[in-house]
Amino acid sequence: MSTDPEARQEPHHRLVHDELPEEHVDPLIGILHRVIRIGVKILAVLMVLVILWGIFDVIYVLYQQLASPPYLLLEVGDIFRLFGAFMVVLIAIEIFINIRLYLGTSVLPIQLVIATALMAIARKVIVLDIETVSAEYVFAIATVVLALGVTHWLVTRKY
Repeated sequence: MSTDPEARQEPHHRLVHDELPEEHVDPLIGILHRVIRIGVKILAVLMVLVILWGIFDVIYVLYQQLASPPYLLLEVGDIFRLFGAFMVVLIAIEIFINIRLYLGTSVLPIQLVIATALMAIARKVIVLDIETVSAEYVFAIATVVLALGVTHWLVTRKY
């Protein structure tokens, strides 16, 4: 019997995927898998560039807000726009982590994907101008938040 704790885990605790194995019985499929993995690496590089661009954008927007009259003061709307910009960068970082996990592990990072979706919908809620959207839109967002929250709870709970 194995002493490795991961080997002893029950199957429902660990979702494993092997969607793009580097070795495949069909040589053409093996080549195509390698091409896709290269494409995912390119996406990772591009995501880092997007993250850096987003950071510079946050700095620029913050500078613009603080350098315009009234100097060094932010209005509530300005703060919410900054929160939105910060959240976009954080979501991009989460997506980069998803890409990295996709390339570097055989474990399906479903909990991280759900957490990323929760962060994205949280950003939407934070910057939502309740006075300009319809009740249906608010209920739709609430439904998504509830569904993702329940999904996150189900995925993270211990059996």
